[in-house]
Amino acid sequence: MTTARPCSIADALGVIGEKYSLLVLREVFFGVHRFDAIARNIGAPRDILAARLRHLVEAGVLEKVAYSERPPRFEYRPTEAGKELRPVLLLLSQWGDRHLADRPPVVLEHSCGADLDPVVTCRSCGEPAGAGSYTARFQIPGWTAAGATA
Repeated sequence: MTTARPCSIADALGVIGEKYSLLVLREVFFGVHRFDAIARNIGAPRDILAARLRHLVEAGVLEKVAYSERPPRFEYRPTEAGKELRPVLLLLSQWGDRHLADRPPVVLEHSCGADLDPVVTCRSCGEPAGAGSYTARFQIPGWTAAGATA
């Protein structure tokens, strides 16, 4: 019997690992919160978008906030857990700009006036978390970098 490695990446992908889920988050972070505008901007079929929004709400990434009672209308706002995904999207966008785009379709300007160039840093010392600057310490008994132990 083969057991997959316990992994927070796999768990996170179960919540946000679908294309339209990430695009919904992009729109919400751009300030687009209503269903029709999100649908227009991401090009998802309405039934799929409705399912993705429902999934993100159930997972605690987004919350539905009423903005009209008659008829009942809602907009989607990030929860605290949802807000924590912003750096993930920044880094994913940066990777796409570097490796897939002839020219970045969007440039984010930092509050200092410079173009934003996101990096992952150590919370303790502030140094960039580049390759070779960290090692994995496995918390689940019976697992190493190579996989499950005998």
